[in-house]
Amino acid sequence: MEKETNSIRNILNFQFEISWKLLEIHLADLQDEEYLWRPASEGLHIFNESGVCQADWPESESYDIGPASIAWLTWHVTFWWSMVLDYSFGNATLTHKDVKCFGSLKETRDKIYHLRDEWVVRVGKLSVDDLFSSERTKWPFTDKPFHELCAWLNIELMKNAAEIGYCRFLYATQKK
Repeated sequence: MEKETNSIRNILNFQFEISWKLLEIHLADLQDEEYLWRPASEGLHIFNESGVCQADWPESESYDIGPASIAWLTWHVTFWWSMVLDYSFGNATLTHKDVKCFGSLKETRDKIYHLRDEWVVRVGKLSVDDLFSSERTKWPFTDKPFHELCAWLNIELMKNAAEIGYCRFLYATQKK
């Protein structure tokens, strides 16, 4: 059992590090102009409402809503990571409306790095039993071992990193 547990922890850490590195590459030289650029006239983005930055909330996940901007994609990273941390280690009261949206890349990047640091510390302190228990698995699903939530988070991180990278390719070709 110990070998299996160490293997699961090692696999989760390996997946996380790869996913994180891809996100880090895409955020490294990103500037506000590109961060705020919209790849199409329609698509998920952030907006300023009475001096407060807000993120669009999709009514569906259909393709016809259009591609998301990098600003929205990075907000989405802060959204799901904040939710997982709150529901797994906090008081489980956070909603998407509570997750702050930032109008600048620097603030967003700082928040993402803070969430990463908090996640690494919190998961690193978990016991073997915690990884196999479903006690902390409360969002976005329940009744699964916590290690499966960790694997989901790794996938979500990789997905958002890939979407940000794709948006950067689009931006680069539009600016030629």
